[in-house]
Amino acid sequence: MANPWTGEVELTIDGERRVLKLTLGALAELEQELDTGSLVELVQRFEGGAYSSGDVLALIVAGLRGGGADVTRADLLHAEINGGLMAGVRVAAELLARAFMAPGQA
Repeated sequence: MANPWTGEVELTIDGERRVLKLTLGALAELEQELDTGSLVELVQRFEGGAYSSGDVLALIVAGLRGGGADVTRADLLHAEINGGLMAGVRVAAELLARAFMAPGQA
């Protein structure tokens, strides 16, 4: 079960409940993969509704890796996300929000 107080989010992928978390290392990998100037730009895209499916996929992969899973983007290209695209978008946005939340705001 995910612990929101530590930034964790839960998502079911291919029938398996997984815990995702954006650790510092996962955030650094994410920033490098998305080739953005900063993570603030990614947050702004989500806040403005201008995110792409690639942004969502990259966030989910980073969250899984931060949660301890040894996965790549290619591993998730054909994965079934319980709740579909909108569940993936919700989890991606929640990961970002929790990663930048001040302690006690969860």
